[in-house]
Amino acid sequence: MNTAKLIRDKRDGRELPDEQINDLIQGYAEGNVPDYQMGAFAMAVFFQGMTAAETTVLTRAMIESGTTLSWSGTKPSVDKHSTGGIGDKTSIALAPLLACCDVEVPMISGRGLGITGGTLDKLESIVGYRSELSTDEFRSIVNFSGCAIASATASIAPADRKLYALRDVTGTVESIPLITASILSKKIAEGIDCLVLDVKWGSGAFMKTLDRARALAKSLVSVGSLLGVNVEALITDMNQPLGKMIGNAVEIDECVDLLKGDAPEDVTGLTLQLAGRLLVMSQRCDSMEEALKLLNNRIVSGEALAKLREMVKGHGGDLDEPRKRESGINVNATDSGFVTRISTGRLGLAMIEMGGGRKKMGDKINPACGIEFLVSIGDQISAGDTIARLFCDGDAKNYASELIRASVSVGDQPVLSPPLIVESI
Repeated sequence: MNTAKLIRDKRDGRELPDEQINDLIQGYAEGNVPDYQMGAFAMAVFFQGMTAAETTVLTRAMIESGTTLSWSGTKPSVDKHSTGGIGDKTSIALAPLLACCDVEVPMISGRGLGITGGTLDKLESIVGYRSELSTDEFRSIVNFSGCAIASATASIAPADRKLYALRDVTGTVESIPLITASILSKKIAEGIDCLVLDVKWGSGAFMKTLDRARALAKSLVSVGSLLGVNVEALITDMNQPLGKMIGNAVEIDECVDLLKGDAPEDVTGLTLQLAGRLLVMSQRCDSMEEALKLLNNRIVSGEALAKLREMVKGHGGDLDEPRKRESGINVNATDSGFVTRISTGRLGLAMIEMGGGRKKMGDKINPACGIEFLVSIGDQISAGDTIARLFCDGDAKNYASELIRASVSVGDQPVLSPPLIVESI
């Protein structure tokens, strides 16, 4: 394979033949294509883009670079993926909810990097929880409990694992074709029938503009469908946190509250909307009305919380063991008026400063720190009101408190809170 010519062709905007893309990815996975050449290819894609057909071939090649999972076929296999946000914890409640509704959820998830938290980091705040599993262990938990949430093994889409790290150092993380191939290669390798995507936009999201979020959602749905998976995407607002809790242990606590029927309306509603769509897509339910009724019944009966407890036990964890939370301090408003804007990104930076997030891969995190954020866009507040409770025991609490205060903009005129779900694709 003439890798240099392939890179030149893509740099010049030419559409690449399928076999060239396949050979490139196979060669990279096997170590025959060096990082500098793959980095040059990623930069060419970043600047020139890829057609849906090219992106589909790239994604399939990344799937086929490793092993794919398969399931019994007696139940639909489904999954959900979020592009990440502040307080985004829906996966942790969604998986056991769906497992109570006769579908399997083999969920491969990831860790947090930058301002957005990672599902695995949150789960590992549960005493004993193991996210690093062998394929046999993962399969066993899914077969027994109907759901599992773990990290990808080395055999799942290994080409993506290598390319993901390379994108970070080559400044090509934001390429929509490369994001699409990365997300879908891992998800489709799970052996799922249906996938729902939560593509977030706003100050606390990876996609800062609605147009970029929409472009990514359309790419994911288009390529996923071409690869034979039933895919639907929701575009959701991340210009304010989802739920009240931000962090690791505190978000697990809020997920437990959700499955008890006692969580904030926004995080409960979005979890039910995502889960409901999967029940309809997998033909488990005939309508969203039927799906939402079934899901609410599973919460009221206590089955969903029992299923989360069972899944956690399968991973070696104990959901009922109290999770440590650092001592709390109140963060009070300095101005009076209506909350007009929330810089969700600043809340993510506060978490990083406290040690609850990572500045670079490999950083150790403190799962016991967090934020309980108490205001929303449109709320009326007075100077001195508590806008957040900060769980932090260390020198970072003063700076984190200032970031939290600075995240809230106040005006004289009332404003409407933006809709959480912007559109579906």
